[in-house]
Amino acid sequence: MSTRPQTPVKAILFDKDGTLIDFQQTWSPAFARLLDTMAAGNALVKTELARITAFNLETGLFEPHSPFVAGANDAVIGEWAQVMGIADTTALLREIEAHLKAFGLESLAPFPALEATIRTLHDAGYILGIATNDTESSARAQMRALGIEQCFAQIYGYDSGFGAKPAPGMVMAFQEQNGLHPQEVAMVGDSLHDMHAGRQAGAVAVAVATGTIGADILAPHADHVLTGLDDLLDWLDAMMPVH
Repeated sequence: MSTRPQTPVKAILFDKDGTLIDFQQTWSPAFARLLDTMAAGNALVKTELARITAFNLETGLFEPHSPFVAGANDAVIGEWAQVMGIADTTALLREIEAHLKAFGLESLAPFPALEATIRTLHDAGYILGIATNDTESSARAQMRALGIEQCFAQIYGYDSGFGAKPAPGMVMAFQEQNGLHPQEVAMVGDSLHDMHAGRQAGAVAVAVATGTIGADILAPHADHVLTGLDDLLDWLDAMMPVH
């Protein structure tokens, strides 16, 4: 579906988790390892940390409403610190992010169409970027591991200085740093945070139904809804002006 006329898109800013890589397959095993590491054998602490983050210990998966699904890593750091009896939340966050970066690389699960889609777009002259609520370091490490880091003009994390989604800072920075009009940028993502960030920045909000919430939830907040990366090239071709 499309809800507004399209001008030619010159650049695409991607969310990462749930859009480029499979969120549950990548982060659920990584998070299970994080819980074991941080709880250090204390079952009560592990259970409470999982509850705060809406991580189902029985299924080994995140619940759709988990703050970790779309939010930044620091979303629950205060509550975790309280449960663990740690006063220095900054140090705790850095420790958690270091573990997640390592564990996430070990279980990294890109969507099948990822490399072909990114390389095709890059070779076609589209300016590509990533705006994630993960850390910039982790995002770069993952794209490097997949061999496509060089295809992205910018890779932003929540800690890159432009704020976290759903605020539009990363989208606006991408527009400004590449000299683009807002409507020349498509923000592609799988969450409401992505759609809100894109629309607030005046970008075309393109939803992909590959995350933890369905297309029916995304559709009212998106200018276009795709089943996944496989459909992105066809959508862009359809948006090209006819001469």
